[in-house]
Amino acid sequence: MRSSLLLLATAATLLAQRPVADPPSFPLWSQGAPGAQGADDKDVPALTPWIAKNPNGKAIVVCPGGGYGALANDHEGKQIAQWLNSQGISAFVLRYRLGPKYRHPAMINDVQRALRTVRARAAEFKVNPAKIGVMGFSAGGHLSATAATHFDAGNASSDDVIERVSSRPDFAVLAYPVITFTEEAYVHKGSRRNLLGDTPDPKLVENLSAERAVTKETPPCFLFHTNADTGVPPENSVLFYLALRKHGVPAELHIYENGPHGVGLAWSDIALSTWPARLADWLRNR
Repeated sequence: MRSSLLLLATAATLLAQRPVADPPSFPLWSQGAPGAQGADDKDVPALTPWIAKNPNGKAIVVCPGGGYGALANDHEGKQIAQWLNSQGISAFVLRYRLGPKYRHPAMINDVQRALRTVRARAAEFKVNPAKIGVMGFSAGGHLSATAATHFDAGNASSDDVIERVSSRPDFAVLAYPVITFTEEAYVHKGSRRNLLGDTPDPKLVENLSAERAVTKETPPCFLFHTNADTGVPPENSVLFYLALRKHGVPAELHIYENGPHGVGLAWSDIALSTWPARLADWLRNR
C-alpha cells in the first residue's frame, strides 16, 4: 500500500513539474451556443480534449470550480486531465458559461452538450460511449451533480446528430462539491447567486438543490470532501451521499479530517493526496 502511494506521489510530482501545452479546444456549438450574448471566449462554451496515450475506454468531462463566476482551469482542469490521462482515461475539460452575465440554464445546457458531444464522437476519441463520466470541483461539482440528476435520452428526430444521444453521465466524481441550495447553514451563497441571481424562484432553487433531485436513475457517484472545509461545508457531500443511499444508487464517500477548500489533487499534503488513489480504485471497478 505504501509503495503504491509513493508511486502516485512521484507521478503527481512529475506531472506538476513537466510543462505541457494545452491541446486546442473546440466549441460545443459550431453556430453559437443557445442564448449566447456575444462571441468572446466567455460566450463560447468549449471542450479541451486531453486524449490518453494508452486509453482504457473511459472518458470524463471535467468541470473546474470557481463559484459559477470563474474557472480554476489549472489545478481543477489541466492538472486533473493530466492525472486522468496517467490512469488511461481521456479527459475533456469544459469551459462553461458563467454568472453574472449568464444564469441557469446556460450552464446545464453546456455540460449536457459536452456529454452528448463526447458520446456522439466516441469512435473518433477512442472511448466507450457507455463509459463516459462527469467530474467537478466545488461549483463545478454542483454542475456535475446537476448533470447526474437532470438528463435526457436525446432527441432522436433532431437534425443535429449530437442532440440525438443521451446526456446522462455513466458515473460522476464530485470533489468538495456545492450541493444544496436549500439548507441555508450549508449553502455556498456565491454559487447560488451567480447561477440563479439575487431573487430566484423558490421552485427553481429546490429543483437545483442536487440532493433533492436524486432518483434511482442517478448514476454511481464518488464523493470527496474535507472536514475542515469552511468554503463549502462537508455536509454538502453528506446530504448527497445520503440521498444516493436512499435511492439505492452505488456511491462512495471519503471525508478527510484536514485540508482547506479547493485543494485539487492536494499534492503537497501527504494524507490528503491519497484521495486520487481512492478514486483510481473506484474507477477500476466501474
